[in-house]
Amino acid sequence: MRDIRLLDAPFFPGALIGPFSNANPGLGGVCTFVGEVRSDTGVEALELSHYAPLTLPGMHQLADAAFERFTLMGLLMVHRVGMMRPGEPIVCVSAAALHRRDALGAVDFCMDHLKSAAWFWKREKRADGWHWIEPRAQDHEDLARWQG
Repeated sequence: MRDIRLLDAPFFPGALIGPFSNANPGLGGVCTFVGEVRSDTGVEALELSHYAPLTLPGMHQLADAAFERFTLMGLLMVHRVGMMRPGEPIVCVSAAALHRRDALGAVDFCMDHLKSAAWFWKREKRADGWHWIEPRAQDHEDLARWQG
């Protein structure tokens, strides 16, 4: 099963993960990562913009790469765009596989790409206004380990 979505409204990860697991009978394990808007450092809101003609096709290409690299039964990748508040989910990536290493690796692979090499522009609103967010050096290092 492959479920790749770009959403502009809040979502509930639990409502996605149960049906995803059930759609992959015989799996050995499911690994899931849910990223939420952090509430530290005074963040009041997060806004994600994107370039629509590239975003969803790019997410599908990322899913293709995950299926090529790992032995997967299924992959769920859901990403929010628009305005979000602290505590709201931004992203949910879940992988189903016969063996845990493939599921764990696929989620890690997808998240490293979504975090550093994706089609999103992020900005945070704090008490002193809006601030653009760039990938950190660690994000680029995380992505680099998948090259080659």
